[in-house]
This record gives sequence, C-alpha cells and structure tokens, in this order.
Amino acid sequence: MDDKLMLMIPGPTPVPEQALLALAKHPIGHRSGEFSKVMAEVTEGLKWLHQTQNDVLVLTASGTGALEAGIINFLSPGDRVLCGANGKFGERWVEVCTAYGIQVETISAPWGQALDPEAFRLQLEADTAKEIKAVIITHSETSTGVVNDLETINRHVKAHGQALIIVDAVTSLGAMNVPVDAWDLDVVGSGSQKGYMIPPGLGFVSVSPKAWEAYKTAKCPRYYLDLGKYRKDAAKNSTPYTTPVNLVIALQTTLRMMREEGLEQIFARHSRHRAATRAAIKALNLGLLADDASAAYSITAVQPPEGLDAEKIRSVLKKQFSIVMAGGQDHLKGKIFRIGHLGFVSDRDILTAISALEATLRELGYEGAVPGAGVAAAVRVLAS
Repeated sequence: MDDKLMLMIPGPTPVPEQALLALAKHPIGHRSGEFSKVMAEVTEGLKWLHQTQNDVLVLTASGTGALEAGIINFLSPGDRVLCGANGKFGERWVEVCTAYGIQVETISAPWGQALDPEAFRLQLEADTAKEIKAVIITHSETSTGVVNDLETINRHVKAHGQALIIVDAVTSLGAMNVPVDAWDLDVVGSGSQKGYMIPPGLGFVSVSPKAWEAYKTAKCPRYYLDLGKYRKDAAKNSTPYTTPVNLVIALQTTLRMMREEGLEQIFARHSRHRAATRAAIKALNLGLLADDASAAYSITAVQPPEGLDAEKIRSVLKKQFSIVMAGGQDHLKGKIFRIGHLGFVSDRDILTAISALEATLRELGYEGAVPGAGVAAAVRVLAS
C-alpha cells in the first residue's frame, strides 16, 4: 500500500503533520523581516531545548557538518586532543581530526560497550603540561545504541582545567537530558532529523564563552563552517548564507510542540519506549548489543537469532509491513538491526513495530519464543 511507510530508524525520524504542512508553505525571503521573527523564536526555542544561555547556531548542514564545525572552529593543526571511539561516529570524529592535522589520541571500547570514564581521567591527569586542547565524545552512539557517560567524562575534563569538551549529541538532544549549562558543556553538535522531528538539512552547534576564547586563536581552515560568521548574524536573527527557510519554519512548529509537551515529559517518553522495546526483545529471546546500564534512549540494537540474517529480517519487515528498521554498519552489517524510537514516536508505534517484528520472525521460521510474548512485555511496560 502506498504512503504507509513507517520509519523506526535512528534518523530520519517521523515528522508530525503540523511540520509537514509548514514545509509545504510558500517560501519566504531569508533576508525578510518576517523570517527574522521566525529565527528569533527558533533561536530562543533551541536555547530552551539545549538548556543553555550560550549561543546555539543554526547551520545548513548535517550532524556531521555540525560536528566538523564544532571541531575546526576551536582547534588548530598540531593540537593534541582525546577522542572517544566505540562506534562508527566516534571513529568519524577521529577521521575529521586527522583530516585537519589535529593530533588525535583515541580512547576506544568495543562496539556495543560504553567508553570507560576512568581512561579519560588517567589521560587527563597525566597531562601535567596541559597540552590536551579538547576531548571529543559521542554521547549517544547511533551505530550501536550505546550511551556514553558524558557527565562523568566531562567532570574529568573540567578537572583538567584547560581542555574543551566537544560533544556529538545528534541522537541524544531532544531524547535525553543534555543540560548544557548545568554540565558546563563547551561545544555541542546535533542534527535536525533526529529528536527535533523535522527532515535532514539543519545542524546545530551550541558554543560556550570558553570555546569562543579558543576560537580567537584556532587556525584550522574554515569558510562556510566559520561559526564566527554565524554568531555575528545570529545576533541579528539571521544567518550568513542562504537558509532552507521552510525547514526553519517546520522547526519553529516542532519546537512549539516540544515546549508544550515539556522537557521532563519528553525524556520520560523516550525512557519508557526504550524500556518497552528492550523488554519486548528479551521476551522474544533475541540478543541486545548494549547492556541495560548503557542503553541509549533513542536506539535499540538487536542481535537476531542464530541462523537468521539481520538484513533478511529488515527486508521482510519492509516488504510485508512497510516498516523500516536500520541495519548494522561496517562489521556489524547483517549481525544486528536497530530499532529507532526517537522523536515523533508514540506508544502505538512501539507496539506496531514489535508486533510486526514478531510476525516477521515467525514467517522466517523462528520458534524461539511464545507467540505474542514481545507485545505482551511491551504492553506491561507501557501500561505501568
């Protein structure tokens, strides 16, 4: 059936009808007074969502563009940085640093496991000469559904005294508590197609006063991603380059929706959906890549039963039920599938996805669980 596709992936995420209607409006001039008023409201809403009084800048870019901007505006070639890598995106920031000649030291963990905060403490305390300029952390690792202990790692960064904390919050902002000011986070990057509930196309970077001081002496090459230009224009409720105005207007809509729901309620909804999804997967006797202590609010990575390829499960889900789940990346391709429960997702969506997954497993010959066990387990969580 046409137009029935249901996204249960870590991004792009489902878009509310109100936002779709905003996208369908006639564009307005990105230098007009009318659009300036929209930008003013959006900027204020972004500060609310980020829980900060710092600058939150809007870029026409993906989450990767936002993080690249968050790295190159505050560092110079030859600078020494620590970068956590326990998944595809942590490894990507290592690659970005290397591309710009930044001296990157990697603190790693196997995919599916959280980074050890103690490893960061030891490295930072050993740096008595204060040569480490930044620590780069992926808060919620999209490729594995693992959340890293950003709060504890950041405490070690703050104890160092000199290093900046640069955070990939692409699949945590809008789903999990990321209190930028309370935790004193210096640079936080994210993307529109996740918890913000609009299509891909916008990146966001929050910047602390300490980071702006580092900006003054940073020497990585930049032009389009020069955040100083965005800061200057943001003060006038504008942007330095052509803005996708309809995306910003859609963001105005979804930020209003989020404020109406409330931050604590948003976080509680995502936590409940994580719990329901994980309970269902356990009841179906399937594997979970991340343990309970390090499971992200936004993504659940599932290990299929012995003898079943994850890509086959995804294929049947899409063909028979028009439900899209994400596959594994790199060496995990075919070994896991990822259920996204991020952004505009309701209890009904969780139950629909789990019931379709059960039917798919039965069709593929899996008899390792009592029929209906997954849905029943999810219902128990959602009803509690």
